[in-house]
Amino acid sequence: MKFTCKTKELNTACNNVIRAVNSKVTIPTIEGILIETVNSSVSLTGYDFEFGINTCINAYIEEDGDIVINAKVLCDIIRKLADEEVTVETNGTSVSIISGAAHYSISGIDANDYPELPSVNGGYPLELEQKMLYSMIVQTVFAVADTESSKPVYTGLKFDMKKDELTVIGVDGYRLAIRKEAVSYEGDDLTFIVPKKTIRELLKLMNTESENNILIKVGRRHIVFEVENYSIISRLLDGEFLDYHTAIPKVINTTVLINTNDAVNCIERTLPVIENNQKNPIRCLFDNDQMRVSTVSSLGRVVDYTHANTSGERVEIGFNSKFMLDALNAADTDEVRIELGGPVSPVKVMPLSGNSFLFLVLPMRLKNEN
Repeated sequence: MKFTCKTKELNTACNNVIRAVNSKVTIPTIEGILIETVNSSVSLTGYDFEFGINTCINAYIEEDGDIVINAKVLCDIIRKLADEEVTVETNGTSVSIISGAAHYSISGIDANDYPELPSVNGGYPLELEQKMLYSMIVQTVFAVADTESSKPVYTGLKFDMKKDELTVIGVDGYRLAIRKEAVSYEGDDLTFIVPKKTIRELLKLMNTESENNILIKVGRRHIVFEVENYSIISRLLDGEFLDYHTAIPKVINTTVLINTNDAVNCIERTLPVIENNQKNPIRCLFDNDQMRVSTVSSLGRVVDYTHANTSGERVEIGFNSKFMLDALNAADTDEVRIELGGPVSPVKVMPLSGNSFLFLVLPMRLKNEN
């Protein structure tokens, strides 16, 4: 194999593809990037058996072929090259990388040892606007569980596709995030759960300024996202997901209309005296057109308040400050509507009108203050 390409393009591709390489395994092939010539371009692939990234860059191909090169070694070399172009040539598993006066000779791995990526040929096709999907993911991924301590299926973001509507749902056992958007879709109802790692890597490759849509192929066990000139392939999570419809409280005794930034700033002013979010809840009192926030710990005590249009019963409720701030920060509206059923009922955070998003936060039990 021998090809010449732009150093900058190869560097960008390597830095993106390496994120799918698992450096913690002891399998040398999986620690590498697969490089193949495809027509008049060069394909780069990283894959760790669960998640993969592939892209192609333009190149002048002198000889077709393929090779696997240790991802860290390759990226470190390409990153430091000063010349505008780089030539990669192989002889068996020996690899030469030449750029300007720099000439590297390193060992590669036979490409036949590289695992074959799962096929999603014939997978259910979807096409979505990048900017819209980016917004939906950002407003829900914060509620996805980081570990499998509760349920492995909660470490993924759920997508519900129905006629002319897409719903994205994240849950971790303490909070729930739901985002809805009208889309042009006439196919069968479709549900799938994508691991959080895949979602995070997808966000890094998305371009909200681009007019190109994201193409998605959904198979039985795997999914492929085609975004710009990258393909992301991932396994799907399987398991019984929360019935989020029944989790939403039906009884509402208190409604609060509040400026989003005012609520965020009021809660953030309690953070300096919070030692542990799990042990030091914030105490929120909604009454008399006011949101009063306080907390106490061994570091001290703080009381603050901000204006809020409150209707219904007076309610005092405890929250994990991080969970409440995550919900408020995810809202993309200047004002939000907060609905409460009582001191032990989950709180709902929604837009003033419509149902484009809904964030649910479980309360924390409060101790009596003297």
